[in-house]
Amino acid sequence: MTTKSKMKKLTWTQQEYQELAKKREPARPVLKNCLRAFAVGGFICLIGQGIMEVFIRWFGFTEKTAGNPTAAVLIFISVLLTCFGVYDKIAQWAGAGSAVPVTGFANSICSAALEHKSEGYVLGVGGNMFKLAGSVIVFGTVSAFVIGLIHLILGMEGR
Repeated sequence: MTTKSKMKKLTWTQQEYQELAKKREPARPVLKNCLRAFAVGGFICLIGQGIMEVFIRWFGFTEKTAGNPTAAVLIFISVLLTCFGVYDKIAQWAGAGSAVPVTGFANSICSAALEHKSEGYVLGVGGNMFKLAGSVIVFGTVSAFVIGLIHLILGMEGR
């Protein structure tokens, strides 16, 4: 639906209000927001790389096998920071830089669980934890299945 077709459905007063609101809306600092997102996202990746190096150098993992425990540690740190209310402050400042990495996904699940904790563990936490993240999990699973099928059909196992 285009903006003009949306505007046609509004009354004259609503259209006038929309135009006034657009004029009064402060300009968004796009470049500043992009730099913040880049800096925080890069810093999260830097922390992840540091954790990965620890697993490789001190615990004898290879580069291939160090990825899973690194992701688990990043998720744990993200959940811990979410529980203390720190991750939300970082996310407000950084925007997409904190939402795109796996830490943002963990934050979304943990936030939903904390929000509905008062309703009980099964119906509150268990029932509401995956509301936001459920679509991401389903899309990721279906995408992996489709790519796996394409990979199998095209016979790319040995390449």
